[in-house]
Amino acid sequence: MNYQQLNHTIQGQGPAILLIHGLFGSLSNLGLLARDLVQDHTVISVDLRNHGHSFHSDAMNYPAMAEDLNHLLIDLNISSAIVIGHSMGGKAAMALCNIASDKVSKLIVLDMAPVAYQQRRHDNVFSGLKAVINEKPQSRKQALDCLAQHIEIDGVRQFLAKSLHNKDGYLQWLFNVEGIINNYQHIQDWADISPFNGETLFLKGADSDYLMPEHQAAIQKQFPNSKAHIITNTGHWLHAEKPIEVLRSIRRFIKK
Repeated sequence: MNYQQLNHTIQGQGPAILLIHGLFGSLSNLGLLARDLVQDHTVISVDLRNHGHSFHSDAMNYPAMAEDLNHLLIDLNISSAIVIGHSMGGKAAMALCNIASDKVSKLIVLDMAPVAYQQRRHDNVFSGLKAVINEKPQSRKQALDCLAQHIEIDGVRQFLAKSLHNKDGYLQWLFNVEGIINNYQHIQDWADISPFNGETLFLKGADSDYLMPEHQAAIQKQFPNSKAHIITNTGHWLHAEKPIEVLRSIRRFIKK
């Protein structure tokens, strides 16, 4: 075997649900969803490659991430799962449908479209991450102060700080900063997949511009059995900002 297993947690009993976080995240990011879904499902939460406690790699693209997820399902002897992914994790989930459609019983994509994005949204984040690497902060406050010089939104700084850990006497990033920066074009990119005919739900944050009307043709081409639902008064982090509404939509879709 020339692959490495993704770090993951397994909770609960019942039909399998695979939860996949977004860029700069970790398996705890969809914890609000997991805590509810675990009541009647087996919930598998993963750290994608170069994130959390999973392995670091120079390669980071959606075919590779899909293979990681497929290998994990094989290792866990899971023949079918409801797959839920946010942002980059949504693209990884969609890519999984391209190589293992038989394993995806239903697909739920949180605020992401199957398209290549042109706008660079994370250059300030990259500057902040590199500043922390250079600063070698010894406290969380030092790290947050360092990030604040580059990242205006406190919520983003707090989110990133969840991936700091103490090593060799100072705080370091769990995720592979260099690997993510070097592969950012691949993360932005997308190659159309073969049509996935399984039931699919796209959940959009009303105030987010990641999932837009102009993406409808690409969605219908690749996910012909899909529907969309808008969560009002929320942005890209809809599952964190409106967990009750997101869970209601997920459960309604799962029960059908």
